[in-house]
Amino acid sequence: MRIRATVAAVSGALALSALAVPAAQAAGNPVSGVTFSSVVINSGKNIVVGASAQVTISATYTVTHPSSVSLSSFANGPMLYRGTSVTSPTDVIFGDDPGTCTASSSTVAKCTAKIEFRPAGSAEVDLTDAQAGAWKVGALAIDGSDNAKWQGDLGTKNVQRLSKLTVNAAPEPVKKGKTVTVTGALTRANWDNAKYQGYTGQSVKLQFRKAGSTTYTTIKTIKTDSSGNLKTTTTATADGYFRYSFAGTTTTPAVSAAGDYVDVQ
Repeated sequence: MRIRATVAAVSGALALSALAVPAAQAAGNPVSGVTFSSVVINSGKNIVVGASAQVTISATYTVTHPSSVSLSSFANGPMLYRGTSVTSPTDVIFGDDPGTCTASSSTVAKCTAKIEFRPAGSAEVDLTDAQAGAWKVGALAIDGSDNAKWQGDLGTKNVQRLSKLTVNAAPEPVKKGKTVTVTGALTRANWDNAKYQGYTGQSVKLQFRKAGSTTYTTIKTIKTDSSGNLKTTTTATADGYFRYSFAGTTTTPAVSAAGDYVDVQ
């Protein structure tokens, strides 16, 4: 049930029709009365994909169909798409297989499905860097005669490039009142080449947590350079942990570095 992100949505009907779905008995388009609701992708969370490993997420949804249309007569599943409408998207991704449904009445079924996301390091590639960000949620029902029902605007979902953040505070130990230099780097997955690259020009907070405390306090905010690197200085006041923290963007998730302990003498 998969369509690569660059393939026109109409190909999805052809791809689905290759499944062993019994031919519909009714004339016309028997799945035209099928509707989707309560679609939840990845438990409501953003979808975060690294540089090379496939990510598989789960979806749940409800299918409502006419009592005259058997649940077993059509395949169905959720999808993510981008573009002006679900029937003419610029990008679309389905799962490899149709959803699995269990009837709760003669016209309603509760369904689950998987959707796979494959960056450049995978055997099959679905994602490019340009496709990070907001996607719309839709769904498709299709029978064995290529009769299809597309439904869009069922929600939105961010598909994001996995981010990483490092920190190093020096010297260690340091005398109270002296300067501490804090370096680090913010990188994110490159879906085009299966590597991680610096995320440039991003605001990142330098934070400090005093030894014995559980709360980080922001000292200052700086921006990453043209390579994603971070460097700034601050004054040593007490034993504790320094870290960098990035709030995230539509295309890239929030991330905080593990705290680096500095002994102040």
